Order: sequence, then structure tokens, then C-alpha cells
Amino acid sequence: MDKVLSIILGGGKGTRLYPLTADRAKPAVPFGGKSRLIDIAISNCINSGLKKIYILTQFESASLNFHISNSFQFDGFSGGFVQILAASQKAAQSGWYEGTADAVRKNLKNFTKHNPEYYMILSGDQLYSMDLAEFLKEHKQSGADITIASTPVSRQDANQLGILKIDDKKRIEAFLEKPGPDMNIDELKIPESSEYQSRRHDDGRKEYLASMGIYLFSASAMEECLDCESTDFGKEIIPESIKTKKVNAYVYKGYWEDIGTIKNFYEANLNLASAQPKFNLYDEQAPVYTHRRNLPPSKINSCVFKHSLAAEGSIITDAYINYSIVGIRTIINEGASLDGVYCMGSDFYESDKQREINRANNIPDIGIGRSAVIRQAIIDKNARIGANCRIGIDQNNREDGDYGNFHIVDGIIIIHKDAIITDGTVI
Repeated sequence: MDKVLSIILGGGKGTRLYPLTADRAKPAVPFGGKSRLIDIAISNCINSGLKKIYILTQFESASLNFHISNSFQFDGFSGGFVQILAASQKAAQSGWYEGTADAVRKNLKNFTKHNPEYYMILSGDQLYSMDLAEFLKEHKQSGADITIASTPVSRQDANQLGILKIDDKKRIEAFLEKPGPDMNIDELKIPESSEYQSRRHDDGRKEYLASMGIYLFSASAMEECLDCESTDFGKEIIPESIKTKKVNAYVYKGYWEDIGTIKNFYEANLNLASAQPKFNLYDEQAPVYTHRRNLPPSKINSCVFKHSLAAEGSIITDAYINYSIVGIRTIINEGASLDGVYCMGSDFYESDKQREINRANNIPDIGIGRSAVIRQAIIDKNARIGANCRIGIDQNNREDGDYGNFHIVDGIIIIHKDAIITDGTVI
């Protein structure tokens, strides 16, 4: 495993997750009440014995830098590291990454000094728990130049994914990037008799094999593939490599979710609070590592909690919480009601003096005010929701758009980071 270098792609501007990415890199978006999206990919690496990790990003990386530096520190004997490589100006090239392959190419000098035998390329915005050591083992045994982690998906899910066609030895014969809903891709279906056919939870068929955006390259193959002008792995490098190299598929049939959109992000988070979540946060063999904050336990005073999670450091009093996630340091006051809400919490506690000054200026306390009623919403960090606010209750047809201190995306209300929602506001 020491010969594997892991490279996590942080993505571009994260427009599909806007406004959560308005002032933070996509991998730094809070997830699950106490973690960040990047923690999933890093934890998969660490749990699999991969401890040489680079993260490539170029937009709003300050909060990501802070999180990584405070969360992932290896001792001097392990040889491990987690390091961010942000796009930067160089004498021989422009600074911006023009695609996934271009980002890796522009940092090859940083990578080759480790003399790796394999490169593991991962995405920073997916939810899964996979044994990457088993992935590497199959890659080595197959003799492949490149192996692509793949998973069975339905026709609808195939629209925005790279679809593979493999032979009986898992060699990839064809690769189609994001076919959309109108293209006929029947020829790429998994054969009915195949062991890789599976069914969705709603009994719909998963008839196609999709790339998970996780690639394993032998070092020589990586360097050869990047000796060109192509800028993207999925659209260019992988389809071209299939013609000249041995490219195999590794089939993963566990839970995997691309959480790059607001709808997927919202649903994946709230599913964590269900009675039988698709992603297991309580697996001792595969923990999700994150920043250790040394916060006190959450204090819950006379509340009703149903299918919900509360992170540490919160104080919740006489509230009704249903199918929701309460993030770190969240203050929820008497009579408040949350239903289908992901509240990201706060970066700090307010002092009594700060509260006095704010109240004198009609600024609500940080957190959720008395008798506020909120449904189907994401509340970003440090938001102030005043008393008697009604959010997502009185309007059934929510029109997507930018409304100042909140957005509506896919019918989900998103209260901006640091937003101030005054007493009695109706959204």
C-alpha cells in the first residue's frame, strides 16, 4: 500500500451545490452534522491502508485548508500525509485546472517524487464505504493498466454517469460518458444472466454498469495517458485508453451515491437519520474521520426526537425534531419544530455580551428561535433564525431562485451561511 499515491479531485466551482459552495470549496461542505464531504474519501483511503493523500482544488480553499490541517495529522513513523494542492501560477503554465486530467497533469512533478507504482484517483463528493485494498488487489491480479470502480445503476441514474460495457473477464469494451435521457443505450445493458445485475430498493432494475469516478492507474500507464492535450478523464482519457490499453472494471455492489447536487446532498444527509440508513456511520471497521473538536455532549431538555441525529455541543430545549440532522453547537429554543431539516450548526458559541448587543439591534441569537417552524430545508452554518419564523410551511409550490438571504433549489429551501432571518419571517 506504500506504493499507492491517492489523489482526491476537489472539483471545480461546485455550481451544482450552490449556494453551499458560495464561499467554500465543494469538498469542505459540511456533511452529516459534524463532518465534511472530503472526509468520506479520506476515510476510505485511511481505512484501506492508503496514507499518502493529495487533494486537488482551486476554488475557495481557505476553509478546506483549515479543516485538513486540523483533522489529519499522521505521526512521523507512518510516512503518511494529507496535503492540499491548490491551482497556482507556474512559469511554464497557467494556474487554473481545465479538467480532472489537467489537474493531475499539472501536479505530476509533485507526485512522481514519491516514486509510486500506482495512482488511485478519487472524487471528493461521493458517499460510499469501499475496501480500496481489495480494489488494488484485483487490479494487480488482472494485469490491467487501468481499473475503473463501477456499480450497477438504473437507466434514470445512468443519465449523468459514465456507462461501461464489459466482457466476461471484466475488460471494458465500450465507455459512454453521460448519455442523457434520450439516447438509446440498450447495447450497454448488463446481460440478464450476469452476476452484476441487481435491483433498486423500489424493485426497479439496475441494468447498467456506471463508473464511480474512482480510477486505479499503474504508474507508467498514468504518465503515458497524460502525455497529451486531453483535459478530462471521463470524457477523453478513459475512452481513448480503452483503444490501446487493458482497461478493466472493478464491480462494487455496496451503497454509493454521487452527492454533487442539492437534492442528492439533502436526501443523502437525511437518510443518515433513518432507522436503517444506506450508509452506516456506526461501522467500527470503517469510521468516518473528521476534526476532533472536544465539544461537550449535546444537552436535550424535554424534547421529542424521531429518526434524527444530534451532533455534539448542541442545546435543544422543548423542541420537536423529526427526520432531521442537528449539527454541532446548534441552539434550538422552546417550541421550535424541525421536520426534514439539515441544520449544519455553528462554528462558535455566542457570549452573553454578544447576545445583548445583537438583541439591541433586533438581530436574533444564533441558532433556531422560539416557536420557529421549519420544514424541508438546509440551514447553513451560523444562521440566525428568529422567533416565530415559518419556513417551508405556508407555500406548497416553491419556485427555485435566489431570494437574498436564502435560495430555493429543487424545492428545498437553503438558508445561507451567516444569514439573519428576523422574528416572524415567513418563507
